[in-house]
Amino acid sequence: MTITAPSERVGEQPRWRRMVPPVLVAGGLGAAVLALRLRDPHVQGSWGGCPLAAVGIDCPGCGGLRAVNDLAHARVLEAASSNLLLVAAVPVVVWLLLRWSASRWTGRHWQLSQRWQYGAAVALGALVVVFTVLRNTPAGAWLAP
Repeated sequence: MTITAPSERVGEQPRWRRMVPPVLVAGGLGAAVLALRLRDPHVQGSWGGCPLAAVGIDCPGCGGLRAVNDLAHARVLEAASSNLLLVAAVPVVVWLLLRWSASRWTGRHWQLSQRWQYGAAVALGALVVVFTVLRNTPAGAWLAP
């Protein structure tokens, strides 16, 4: 990871303006979680259906809405049984959002080096592929939603 010098463009803006993007993203995520808390995705058809699930394939996102609903009700084990990958990703997403917000607050540009970005993208892609394949095999049936 590298932290670069303050960006001229970001650093020159007033703090309130720099904070608009992270606040909008956090607000959007909060609204989505609230919607999933209020309208239970465990009820068949309440949020529509996944086209891949209709043909018998569990995609990496299958069970994600139920997992968010369970997390919003502080039921971590039930959430993990719906979509373990999403539950494992929550702390990473929260950390990235907090890190981005802190860099916007201070006016210092923060980003991962190209090498870290490439490695993270490859690792994430491989993890999603392995997760998807496993949850669709008898050996990984415990990962299915």
